Amino acid sequence: MKKQLFSAVMLCTLGLVGCGDDQTGTPTPDTGPKYNTADKINTYLEGKTLTMTGANIPSHPNGYNEDVNYGSATQCYQSTTMQVAAGVYNVTSVLGTLRDAPQPGNTGTCDHDTKSTELKFSTTAVLIENVATDGSCFDVTYTYTGFKQAGRGQISQDGSTAKLELFFEGQATGNRCANGAVGSATVTLNGQPFTGNAVQVYTISQ
Repeated sequence: MKKQLFSAVMLCTLGLVGCGDDQTGTPTPDTGPKYNTADKINTYLEGKTLTMTGANIPSHPNGYNEDVNYGSATQCYQSTTMQVAAGVYNVTSVLGTLRDAPQPGNTGTCDHDTKSTELKFSTTAVLIENVATDGSCFDVTYTYTGFKQAGRGQISQDGSTAKLELFFEGQATGNRCANGAVGSATVTLNGQPFTGNAVQVYTISQ
């Protein structure tokens, strides 16, 4: 009996068989998708700041050409920052300057470098759902006072970047993960095939 016990102890010591629990061993690294549930995404983004500037601003934010004068809905941006606190997204959008388009409907050029106006919004609700098991896509709806944005998104597995393809609610179809990955040519906007780039790219930081 003593000999058998001694042999078992030696096998455990040499790591030749599994012995006891894993609490004192080296934990197995989690190499799977990190952001493949709504809870994981919400928990990760809590307390973070998401910033979009420069080349990360798409040509068609919310589906609308940044070079076109849409009056108060003109989509020419210098930057957008979202600070997440207690599940609320506090958004600061700094508008650029639309040049050579003085009247609504005119097409000019979005000057990203020259600030015109700063707008601030805070979400009243954020819904993340239909998250792909591999973390490649999730559906998202941001609700603000007076309007909503709906679309699909993705967080890079290193946690450094978020991609959000958003449209004003009720204006787009084919803009969810069931229709394709973020940026896929699946969107119909106001009854017409959407051919622009609406993917907003954010750098995530503490």
